[in-house]
This record gives sequence, structure tokens and C-alpha cells, in this order.
Amino acid sequence: MNETTDRIEKRVLLKASRERVWRAISDARQFGTWFGVEFEGEFVAGEVLKGRMVPTKMDAEVAKSQEAYAGVEFVILVERIEPMGLLSFRWHPYELEADRDPMQEPMTLVTFDLEEAAEGTMLTITESGFDAVPLEKRAQAFASNEQGWEIQSRLIEKYVTTEQPGRDG
Repeated sequence: MNETTDRIEKRVLLKASRERVWRAISDARQFGTWFGVEFEGEFVAGEVLKGRMVPTKMDAEVAKSQEAYAGVEFVILVERIEPMGLLSFRWHPYELEADRDPMQEPMTLVTFDLEEAAEGTMLTITESGFDAVPLEKRAQAFASNEQGWEIQSRLIEKYVTTEQPGRDG
């Protein structure tokens, strides 16, 4: 349970090598497969990356719940890439109105942090900055993402521990 309304933190022990987990979070195609987004390019620090929401390929039940969002634009600002250790980006934790410039709206910071662990790799996913989200959207965004990161933690676990045809690693 979180003790703050400004940040969400999820830790998951992944029974996979650090290299495998790093590829799953740092390669935009692999990230999109488990997360449920098709990006228009690769993660590059300091760059905006656009994509479209698509159902995840890792879990039929989760994919069905994501179908309602298929095609919704997905915009992130890649902040930091520290190979084998950390990937962070900024995004909007709620759907924006169509007439809004995404780069002018408050964003939260999402960080994927990797550490060696005895049985694999410890992944810590942190989303912070909810206090900057407009008050009328803050509670819903926080609750939705709290649940969302729980689901995404399970999806990446499935992804890095399941053999998939054509997948690197």
C-alpha cells in the first residue's frame, strides 16, 4: 500500500536475466508487445515518441479490457536511458481532451529501475508527480495507474519468462 498520493511504486522479482529484462523495457517493440502499444520509433533520451494503444499480446483477458483503448494516441517524452539499469519517461496519466497540446499538460515520471537479484532481476516501476495532475483528474488517474502497474508487472513477468517465436532473447 502506498503511503503517498504523489507516487506509485511496484517491485517485482523477474526470474530472467538482467539483459533479458533490459531488452523488454528498452526496446520499443518489445515494450509495446507486453504493455500494449505500437510505437512509431525507438526510445531515445530527450525525444518525444508517439504510438497507438493496442491490446497486449501477453494475456487474453487483459487484452480484452484494453480493446476499448485501441487506437488511442500514446505520447511519451523519453527522459533517461542508462543501459542495463534505468529507463524513464514522462507521460500523461489520464486521457487528454482532443484540443490539448500534450507537451503543455502536466506529466508524471515513470521509471523502470533494474537490480541484480539472487533469483533473477528486481524491477522497480515508479510513477511520480501525481500532485501536479489537475485536482479534478488526480484521484482517478492515481487509482487507475495503481491498478494498471499491478497488471503491467504481471505482463512483463509473463513476457520475460515465456518463450515466444521470433522474439529476441
